Amino acid sequence: MTMHAYQETYLNSAMKNIGDMFDFAINDFGIPMEDFSVMFTTSVVCRKIENGEPKYLVGKSGIELAVEVIEEKTGVAPESETDVMPDRTPDYWCGWALCYYQWLRAIPYRKLLEAMPYEDLRGLYPTLHEADLSKFAETMDKIIGKSAKDTNLKRIRSAYGYSQSGLADKSGVSLRSIQMYEQRNKDINKGQSETLLRLARALGCSMEDLLEPA
Repeated sequence: MTMHAYQETYLNSAMKNIGDMFDFAINDFGIPMEDFSVMFTTSVVCRKIENGEPKYLVGKSGIELAVEVIEEKTGVAPESETDVMPDRTPDYWCGWALCYYQWLRAIPYRKLLEAMPYEDLRGLYPTLHEADLSKFAETMDKIIGKSAKDTNLKRIRSAYGYSQSGLADKSGVSLRSIQMYEQRNKDINKGQSETLLRLARALGCSMEDLLEPA
Protein backbone atom coordinates (compact mmCIF):
# COMPACT_ATOMS: atom_id res chain seq x y z
CA MET A 1 0.00 0.00 0.00
CA THR A 2 1.34 3.41 -0.99
CA MET A 3 1.73 5.84 1.88
CA HIS A 4 0.91 9.38 0.81
CA ALA A 5 2.13 12.53 2.55
CA TYR A 6 -1.33 13.28 4.01
CA GLN A 7 -5.02 12.56 3.50
CA GLU A 8 -6.23 12.84 -0.08
CA THR A 9 -9.20 14.96 1.04
CA TYR A 10 -6.76 17.87 1.50
CA LEU A 11 -4.97 17.41 -1.82
CA ASN A 12 -6.94 19.61 -4.25
CA SER A 13 -6.99 22.59 -1.89
CA ALA A 14 -3.31 22.13 -1.04
CA MET A 15 -2.38 22.00 -4.75
CA LYS A 16 -4.27 25.21 -5.45
CA ASN A 17 -2.82 27.01 -2.44
CA ILE A 18 0.77 26.00 -3.15
CA GLY A 19 0.31 26.89 -6.80
CA ASP A 20 -0.96 30.31 -5.75
CA MET A 21 1.91 30.65 -3.25
CA PHE A 22 4.56 30.24 -5.95
CA ASP A 23 2.58 32.45 -8.33
CA PHE A 24 2.24 35.31 -5.83
CA ALA A 25 5.80 35.07 -4.51
CA ILE A 26 7.41 35.15 -7.95
CA ASN A 27 5.04 37.27 -10.01
CA ASP A 28 3.39 39.58 -7.46
CA PHE A 29 6.15 39.98 -4.87
CA GLY A 30 9.00 39.75 -7.40
CA ILE A 31 11.09 37.09 -5.62
CA PRO A 32 13.44 35.32 -8.11
CA MET A 33 12.12 31.81 -8.68
CA GLU A 34 15.24 29.95 -7.50
CA ASP A 35 15.45 32.18 -4.40
CA PHE A 36 11.86 31.48 -3.46
CA SER A 37 12.26 27.74 -3.96
CA VAL A 38 15.08 27.81 -1.39
CA MET A 39 13.09 30.06 0.96
CA PHE A 40 10.14 27.68 0.81
CA THR A 41 12.00 24.39 1.18
CA THR A 42 13.90 25.64 4.25
CA SER A 43 10.86 27.25 5.90
CA VAL A 44 8.65 26.27 8.80
CA VAL A 45 5.71 26.50 6.38
CA CYS A 46 7.22 23.74 4.25
CA ARG A 47 7.70 21.44 7.24
CA LYS A 48 4.13 21.99 8.38
CA ILE A 49 2.81 21.21 4.89
CA GLU A 50 4.93 18.05 4.68
CA ASN A 51 3.63 17.04 8.13
CA GLY A 52 0.09 17.33 6.82
CA GLU A 53 -1.08 20.10 9.14
CA PRO A 54 -4.57 21.12 7.92
CA LYS A 55 -4.04 24.76 8.84
CA TYR A 56 -1.28 24.95 6.22
CA LEU A 57 -2.85 22.65 3.66
CA VAL A 58 -6.32 24.19 3.52
CA GLY A 59 -6.56 26.86 6.22
CA LYS A 60 -4.35 29.49 4.59
CA SER A 61 -4.55 31.02 1.13
CA GLY A 62 -1.65 30.96 -1.29
CA ILE A 63 -0.90 34.61 -0.65
CA GLU A 64 -0.87 34.02 3.12
CA LEU A 65 1.58 31.14 2.66
CA ALA A 66 3.83 33.28 0.44
CA VAL A 67 3.82 36.16 2.94
CA GLU A 68 4.63 33.83 5.84
CA VAL A 69 7.56 32.23 4.01
CA ILE A 70 9.01 35.57 2.88
CA GLU A 71 8.57 37.16 6.31
CA GLU A 72 10.28 34.21 7.99
CA LYS A 73 13.27 34.39 5.66
CA THR A 74 13.66 38.16 5.25
CA GLY A 75 12.09 39.57 8.40
CA VAL A 76 9.77 41.74 6.30
CA ALA A 77 6.17 40.92 5.41
CA PRO A 78 5.54 41.97 1.79
CA GLU A 79 2.43 43.92 0.89
CA SER A 80 0.35 42.95 -2.11
CA GLU A 81 -1.89 45.14 -4.20
CA THR A 82 -3.51 42.09 -5.75
CA ASP A 83 -7.17 41.78 -4.73
CA VAL A 84 -8.09 38.86 -6.98
CA MET A 85 -6.28 35.74 -8.04
CA PRO A 86 -4.08 36.31 -11.10
CA ASP A 87 -4.32 34.28 -14.26
CA ARG A 88 -2.83 30.82 -13.90
CA THR A 89 0.84 31.18 -14.78
CA PRO A 90 3.64 28.63 -15.33
CA ASP A 91 4.67 29.29 -11.73
CA TYR A 92 1.18 28.37 -10.53
CA TRP A 93 1.48 25.10 -12.46
CA CYS A 94 4.91 24.40 -10.93
CA GLY A 95 3.59 24.70 -7.37
CA TRP A 96 0.38 22.86 -8.23
CA ALA A 97 2.13 19.91 -9.88
CA LEU A 98 4.95 19.80 -7.33
CA CYS A 99 2.39 19.61 -4.52
CA TYR A 100 0.72 16.65 -6.22
CA TYR A 101 3.98 14.75 -6.59
CA GLN A 102 5.07 15.47 -3.01
CA TRP A 103 1.73 14.12 -1.78
CA LEU A 104 1.99 11.10 -4.09
CA ARG A 105 5.51 10.01 -3.09
CA ALA A 106 5.88 11.68 0.35
CA ILE A 107 9.35 12.95 -0.59
CA PRO A 108 10.45 16.22 1.06
CA TYR A 109 10.19 19.27 -1.17
CA ARG A 110 13.87 19.96 -0.60
CA LYS A 111 14.79 16.60 -2.14
CA LEU A 112 12.46 17.17 -5.07
CA LEU A 113 13.91 20.58 -5.88
CA GLU A 114 17.47 19.31 -5.48
CA ALA A 115 16.77 16.64 -8.09
CA MET A 116 14.70 19.02 -10.25
CA PRO A 117 15.78 22.67 -9.73
CA TYR A 118 12.93 25.15 -10.10
CA GLU A 119 14.21 26.53 -13.40
CA ASP A 120 14.16 23.02 -14.87
CA LEU A 121 10.75 22.30 -13.37
CA ARG A 122 9.40 25.41 -15.05
CA GLY A 123 10.90 24.17 -18.30
CA LEU A 124 8.47 21.23 -18.22
CA TYR A 125 5.47 23.57 -18.38
CA PRO A 126 5.16 23.85 -22.20
CA THR A 127 5.01 20.08 -22.73
CA LEU A 128 3.26 18.86 -19.56
CA HIS A 129 0.85 21.55 -18.34
CA GLU A 130 -2.03 20.20 -20.41
CA ALA A 131 -1.14 16.54 -19.84
CA ASP A 132 -2.56 14.28 -17.15
CA LEU A 133 -0.70 14.55 -13.86
CA SER A 134 0.34 10.92 -14.23
CA LYS A 135 2.69 12.07 -17.02
CA PHE A 136 4.29 14.59 -14.69
CA ALA A 137 4.63 11.88 -12.04
CA GLU A 138 6.31 9.56 -14.56
CA THR A 139 8.77 12.29 -15.49
CA MET A 140 9.56 13.05 -11.86
CA ASP A 141 9.95 9.35 -11.04
CA LYS A 142 12.66 9.04 -13.68
CA ILE A 143 14.47 12.14 -12.44
CA ILE A 144 14.25 11.12 -8.78
CA GLY A 145 15.43 7.63 -9.69
CA LYS A 146 18.52 9.00 -11.41
CA SER A 147 19.35 11.20 -8.44
CA ALA A 148 18.84 8.46 -5.86
CA LYS A 149 22.46 7.34 -6.13
CA ASP A 150 24.98 10.09 -5.54
CA THR A 151 27.42 10.98 -8.29
CA ASN A 152 31.12 10.38 -7.64
CA LEU A 153 31.58 14.15 -7.53
CA LYS A 154 29.00 14.55 -4.76
CA ARG A 155 30.28 11.52 -2.85
CA ILE A 156 33.89 12.75 -2.87
CA ARG A 157 32.91 16.37 -2.17
CA SER A 158 30.83 15.27 0.83
CA ALA A 159 33.64 13.04 2.12
CA TYR A 160 35.99 16.04 2.16
CA GLY A 161 33.39 18.19 3.89
CA TYR A 162 32.99 20.77 1.15
CA SER A 163 29.69 22.45 0.35
CA GLN A 164 28.93 23.00 -3.32
CA SER A 165 29.73 26.70 -2.95
CA GLY A 166 32.92 25.87 -1.04
CA LEU A 167 34.09 23.60 -3.83
CA ALA A 168 33.21 26.28 -6.38
CA ASP A 169 35.37 28.81 -4.52
CA LYS A 170 38.31 26.41 -4.13
CA SER A 171 38.25 25.01 -7.67
CA GLY A 172 37.18 28.04 -9.70
CA VAL A 173 34.43 25.94 -11.33
CA SER A 174 31.06 27.68 -11.28
CA LEU A 175 28.52 26.69 -8.65
CA ARG A 176 25.93 26.10 -11.37
CA SER A 177 28.23 23.65 -13.19
CA ILE A 178 28.84 21.70 -9.99
CA GLN A 179 25.10 21.58 -9.31
CA MET A 180 24.39 20.42 -12.86
CA TYR A 181 27.00 17.65 -12.65
CA GLU A 182 25.72 16.42 -9.29
CA GLN A 183 22.10 16.46 -10.47
CA ARG A 184 23.13 14.62 -13.65
CA ASN A 185 21.62 17.42 -15.74
CA LYS A 186 25.08 17.72 -17.27
CA ASP A 187 27.29 14.71 -18.11
CA ILE A 188 30.57 15.01 -16.21
CA ASN A 189 32.08 12.36 -18.51
CA LYS A 190 31.80 14.93 -21.31
CA GLY A 191 33.14 17.79 -19.23
CA GLN A 192 36.12 19.83 -20.35
CA SER A 193 39.44 18.43 -19.16
CA GLU A 194 40.33 21.77 -17.55
CA THR A 195 37.13 21.69 -15.49
CA LEU A 196 37.73 18.12 -14.36
CA LEU A 197 41.34 18.93 -13.50
CA ARG A 198 40.30 21.90 -11.34
CA LEU A 199 37.77 19.80 -9.48
CA ALA A 200 40.19 16.92 -9.02
CA ARG A 201 42.95 19.18 -7.68
CA ALA A 202 40.55 20.85 -5.25
CA LEU A 203 39.36 17.46 -3.98
CA GLY A 204 42.74 15.74 -3.95
CA CYS A 205 41.62 12.96 -6.28
CA SER A 206 42.24 11.93 -9.88
CA MET A 207 40.12 13.11 -12.78
CA GLU A 208 39.10 9.49 -13.37
CA ASP A 209 37.66 9.32 -9.85
CA LEU A 210 35.06 11.90 -10.84
CA LEU A 211 33.78 10.05 -13.90
CA GLU A 212 30.56 8.07 -13.84
CA PRO A 213 30.20 4.42 -14.95
CA ALA A 214 29.15 4.13 -18.56
